Amino acid sequence: MSRVDHAPALLLYTQLLDAWNRRSADDFAALFAQDGNTVGFDGSPLDGREEIASSLKAIFANHPTAAYVAKVREVRQLGPQVTLLRAVVGMVPPGRTEVNPAVNAVQSLVMIEQDGQLKVSLLQSTPAAFHGRPQLAGQLTEELENVLRTGQVVVTA
Repeated sequence: MSRVDHAPALLLYTQLLDAWNRRSADDFAALFAQDGNTVGFDGSPLDGREEIASSLKAIFANHPTAAYVAKVREVRQLGPQVTLLRAVVGMVPPGRTEVNPAVNAVQSLVMIEQDGQLKVSLLQSTPAAFHGRPQLAGQLTEELENVLRTGQVVVTA
């Protein structure tokens, strides 16, 4: 059985978080398929590259957004042109040097190959609340703090 190269998926995910961290709505949206979708931390859906770009421009203009750090848990080929990436993310608020545990999340990305390029088809962010399990929330925060200390935006498990 041949081994699948996950480097393109990891690169695309890193580029996505880098674009967010640079507060570049256009660069972020350009990484999505034309009809790609994202569901934000609060459940807000954004449909299509244009809506993603315009909504993020408004967010970046009106809010001091936090920067992402992430640990990729899994990259799995779902089909010849479809890849699933699962990760955990933390956010470092502007002017701070620590992850804010209140906004830790789990992200799932479905990536598709279109015209020889890998694009994000769906980005879903879900709060990592771990209701009633504070030890799990604490473990995740420590894990994300370790990622932050590497100086990298994305690391793999």
